[in-house]
Amino acid sequence: MAKRDYYEILNVARNASEAEIKQSYRRLAMKHHPDRNPGDHVAEEQFKEAKEAYEVLSDARKRAAYDQFGHAGVEGPAGGGGGGPADLNDIFGGVFRDIFGGARSGGNQNYRGADLRYNLDLTLEEAVFGTTAKIRVPTLVSCAACAGSGAKPGTKAIACPTCRGVGQVRMQQGFFSIQQTCPRCQGRGTIIPEPCETCRGAGRVEEQKTISVKVPAGVDNGDRIRLAGEGEAGEYSGPPGDLYVQIRVKPHPIFTREDNDLYCEVPISFTAAALGGDREVPTLDGRVSLKIPPETQTGKVFRVRGKGVKPVRGGPTGDLLCRVGVETPVNLTKEQKELLQKFANTMEKGGKHHTPQEEGWLDKAKKFFEEMKF
Repeated sequence: MAKRDYYEILNVARNASEAEIKQSYRRLAMKHHPDRNPGDHVAEEQFKEAKEAYEVLSDARKRAAYDQFGHAGVEGPAGGGGGGPADLNDIFGGVFRDIFGGARSGGNQNYRGADLRYNLDLTLEEAVFGTTAKIRVPTLVSCAACAGSGAKPGTKAIACPTCRGVGQVRMQQGFFSIQQTCPRCQGRGTIIPEPCETCRGAGRVEEQKTISVKVPAGVDNGDRIRLAGEGEAGEYSGPPGDLYVQIRVKPHPIFTREDNDLYCEVPISFTAAALGGDREVPTLDGRVSLKIPPETQTGKVFRVRGKGVKPVRGGPTGDLLCRVGVETPVNLTKEQKELLQKFANTMEKGGKHHTPQEEGWLDKAKKFFEEMKF
């Protein structure tokens, strides 16, 4: 029986692209596969027919011979419908390779280098105003002796004799043909007969690399700076990975940061809290005078606008929030103690509420005890 035209079998035009041929074959293979049509010999023959057509038309050399001489120009298993009906790798292999990055036909793969992480410690001032830091990173760089090829200078890699440069080998198990990574070349498709003496065939060597990192103003603890191409060199001249610089801000003796605001504790004396006055407080870029009104209570927070942090991604600058704490005097002299006692006596004789928080607390405590049932 005369064989049908391969283009007709796959239902594609003679000038169809490789992608169109592959798409049509997958559709037919899914439709006629014996596992989906048990006992249907017609479907099985159609599957074999589609597979045979695909094996020829997906190979540029065989397709050219077929276009010129027809079936007579195709020799060997490709024209004879070779291969079992369960060669599932031909149907789905391309999809899996695209997703998982498996070895590709032709070998000679280049592998991307690993990404690296470096923890960079900064002072609060450096994080707020930005800085340029020089860091030393231990990494793998391309071997200069062999230019990253792994082969001894003057030599080069050759096609792997086990997989013939494909990077994969096939194992037949009954009706199924399983494709695996070549154990000899590890999927690269090539081997190095004479390895480079400097890198011992790895194509990379360990080195301490000095890198200048520009830290933008406003970065915060936990932010990352990505330096493209500053990671490990790729295997066998592959592209390098990236370097991620992780920001860690050291504790500051005066300020703490929350988002774009800065906070600080400002101790004031008992007399300053009672009578009021001005108190000089520091900021990250100078000093400001903080006006303390009379009768200020401990815990009062004063806001100094615009003395916080300007966000790294833009926006209004944060504020400085100063929380005052009234400090109890210590190491009093006899005279000071006598004066304070006289002051306390005048407070007790006065008819006005001079200590509203204390008196309010005492009222609540008195009510609590009165309501208690013993």
